[in-house]
Amino acid sequence: MTRSQLIAQIRQKRSFLCVGLDTDVQLLPECVKHLPNPVLAFNKQIIDATHDLCVAYKPNTAFYESRGVAGWQDLVQTWQSIPGDCLSIADAKRGDIGNTSTRYAQAFFEEKSSGMSFDAITVAPYMGSDSVKPFLAFNDKWTIVLALTSNEGSADFQHLGSENSHLFEQVIQKVQTWASPEQVMFVVGATRGEAFKTIRKLAPQHFLLVPGVGAQGGSLADVCRFGITSDCGLLVNASRSIIYASNGTDFAERARDEAMRMQQEMAIELDKINF
Repeated sequence: MTRSQLIAQIRQKRSFLCVGLDTDVQLLPECVKHLPNPVLAFNKQIIDATHDLCVAYKPNTAFYESRGVAGWQDLVQTWQSIPGDCLSIADAKRGDIGNTSTRYAQAFFEEKSSGMSFDAITVAPYMGSDSVKPFLAFNDKWTIVLALTSNEGSADFQHLGSENSHLFEQVIQKVQTWASPEQVMFVVGATRGEAFKTIRKLAPQHFLLVPGVGAQGGSLADVCRFGITSDCGLLVNASRSIIYASNGTDFAERARDEAMRMQQEMAIELDKINF
């Protein structure tokens, strides 16, 4: 999915919602646990219930890889279940030396070899350009680079530096020399609030993937106040608050209700900028 196609989907659906498919076997509703493939059945029902309200899906690959071959097969089939009008993001947070990163890129981007061809992957930039550029070699794919995250330990490294230049700011500036806003996004946690003002000065055109709204308590209003652009420029992710909105037989319906609530809030924010 190109940048223009993504923007067109946001405009059409009045939404910049990304649904995180962080599907934990232990948290599945009892009504699907007896099925032959409960994770896939759960994911498909969530996707069926929400695909007209969101523009992206983001499976966190750890929830699949931890289950070995069966989990990997679920990831492949989940990717296959994501509609073509929704951006598919492998939340894998890969980052290694060049030849290893090339293999990671092939694992998530080359359907011929792995059975999957995600539109995007999250990447950790700590090892520098040679760990990121193998993902950028796929011109029709997105590389989503971790910039400023919302976890407690983010302060250990991301805020190092002087008052005028933190490490996360240097990461944003450096990565922009490797590829354009047509190919690179940045991960910025929703709980960072006014930090979006600084980030927008550094990266005024790039899309930002924003986790932390919903169960983590981030404010959609604050994210939009400081982070939205004339092209929207945001993908706001919600995982647990949507997919675990209910643990009963109505889990898909309640997931849709929560997705619709967020979509309606997003439509209001888009109206504010005459998008």
